[in-house]
Amino acid sequence: MQKLLIFTTLTASLTLGGCSTVIDSTMETMASVKGVFPDDLEVVEVLPGLYKPTIQQGNKIEQEQINKLEPGMTKRQVRFLMGTPMVTDVFHRDRWDYVYSTGIGSSPSEIKKLALEFEGDRLSSISGDYFPQPHMEEEAAKKEIYVSVPDWQEAEPSIWDEMLEYVGLKKQN
Repeated sequence: MQKLLIFTTLTASLTLGGCSTVIDSTMETMASVKGVFPDDLEVVEVLPGLYKPTIQQGNKIEQEQINKLEPGMTKRQVRFLMGTPMVTDVFHRDRWDYVYSTGIGSSPSEIKKLALEFEGDRLSSISGDYFPQPHMEEEAAKKEIYVSVPDWQEAEPSIWDEMLEYVGLKKQN
């Protein structure tokens, strides 16, 4: 009965008041009652029917983009290929950081980073979670795929086709 009362109070406070203070006080109340929820679960994770969207932030980086990067490319060429960097450091103008994170709700499950450094206006180094693949591996990935397609066989006329033909609205072949 006590668990039902606490759960009802929690859902009512979440639906009626959207303020964080109400949620914080409710979470403190729930935390004070031992044995209601397991220690590793948050109160929000236990609520039924709560939708948690997948959130993607930053620059989506593909391996094909990294493979096209070459030392000596200008900043303009790199920006065209990779997009605008997520982080541009004020103190290091010749370093561009690309960050991509994805996760469910507010906790990211995957974070990928890429740092490009320039000397003057030319790309000099690449560091982070992505590296260019050798051309041999890239060519091996582009294998040709052959698909066998059977010969065309004309389908038998359906009941609808036969009715249209009987009425005279469809020509015979």
